Amino acid sequence: MKLATYKDGSRDGQLVVVSKDLAQAHYASHIASKMQQLLDDWNFISPQLEDLYQTLNSGRARHAFAFDPKMCMAPMPRAYQWADGSTYLNHIELVRAARQTEVPASFYAEPLLYQGGSDDFLGPTDPIRCASEEFGIDFEGELAVITADVPMQTDPSDAIAAVRLIMLANDISLRNLTADELIKGFGFFQSKPATAFSPVAVTPDELGDAWKKGRVNLTLTCNWNGRRVGMCDAGPEMTFGFGELIAHAAKTRNIRAGSIFGSGTVSNKAQEKNGKKDWPKGYCCIAEKRAMEVILSGEASTPFMKYGDTIRIEMKGLDGQSVFGSIDQMVAPMTDSLPLLPTEQADFHGDDQEQ
Repeated sequence: MKLATYKDGSRDGQLVVVSKDLAQAHYASHIASKMQQLLDDWNFISPQLEDLYQTLNSGRARHAFAFDPKMCMAPMPRAYQWADGSTYLNHIELVRAARQTEVPASFYAEPLLYQGGSDDFLGPTDPIRCASEEFGIDFEGELAVITADVPMQTDPSDAIAAVRLIMLANDISLRNLTADELIKGFGFFQSKPATAFSPVAVTPDELGDAWKKGRVNLTLTCNWNGRRVGMCDAGPEMTFGFGELIAHAAKTRNIRAGSIFGSGTVSNKAQEKNGKKDWPKGYCCIAEKRAMEVILSGEASTPFMKYGDTIRIEMKGLDGQSVFGSIDQMVAPMTDSLPLLPTEQADFHGDDQEQ
C-alpha cells in the first residue's frame, strides 16, 4: 500500500492512504490518524489500511479525493531517529579519487552511518531555505526506509524483515560547511539541514521483484533546473543493503519503530570511453559532478545550487509509473515569496557529462 501525511496545521499531520496510481487519496483517521500510530501497532492497523487501499484502488471508496503532493508533509514529519548511511561506495571512491586519497579498507567491511536531525523534516514541495548561497547548497538523491522495532544484535536477514515502508529522500548538504565540521572529528551538524522526503511511502510489496536483498532495483532520476542530470541504477551498486545498514545500527542498541535509515547518495561507477572515464548515468549530487570534473580536468567548474534553483527527484516502477511521487523543491533565502515550480522536465542529456 501507499501512504502519505497531509498537512492539517499540526506538527504530525493526518495519515492518508493513496491509490497505486497516485491519483486518489482517502483519510485514514477512522483507523489511525498518524503515521507513528501505525508503526507502533503495525500488525493490528496495517490490515485495515490495506483493506482501505484496495477499496480505493477499485474506485469504491466513498470519500476519496484527488491526491495533491503540495498538501503533503514528509510521510514521517518527525521521527524518533534519522540515521543516514553511505552504502554506495562508488560515491566515496569518486570523491576521494578527486582528492587523491585512498578509501580505508574498513569502509568495505561495514557501512558508514551518521546520526541526522529527525525533529524537522521537509515535505516534498517545501522550499530549501538557506541563510547563504555561500554555504554550498547541494541536493542528494537517496532511498530511505522506515522500520519496525529492531532488537539489539539483529542480523541483516532479520533486519530486512523489519522494513515497513520505503521512500525517497533529498538529504540536503551544505558542502562548504562540511570540511570544518569533519576536521573536528565529531561528525556533521550545521552542514546537514532538514532532509526532504517523497510525498508517499510504500510497503515493500509495492515494488514487486524490484525489492531484492534489501535493495531497490529501479532507476533514480534527478532533474536540476529542469535538466535531467542523473539516471542512476539504485540496486546493483548498493554495496550494503538496508539489512546490513540496519543491523550495523543495531549492534549495540535497540532500534525503535518509526526509525528512518537513508541509503546515502545513489551512485554508479564510471565507464571507460575512448581512453577516458565517462559517467553515462549522470549524478545524484553536485559533489559527484565536481569530483568528475576534477578527475578529468583537474578543476571543478560546476557551482552549487543558487536561490531559485529547482531539484526534482523521482523513481518509476517496472510499469513505468511513479512509485513514490516526486520531490520537487526550490532553493530560497530565509524569507521570500516563491514562484511556481516548473512542471516540465527535460530529457536526460548525455552531453551534460562532457567536459
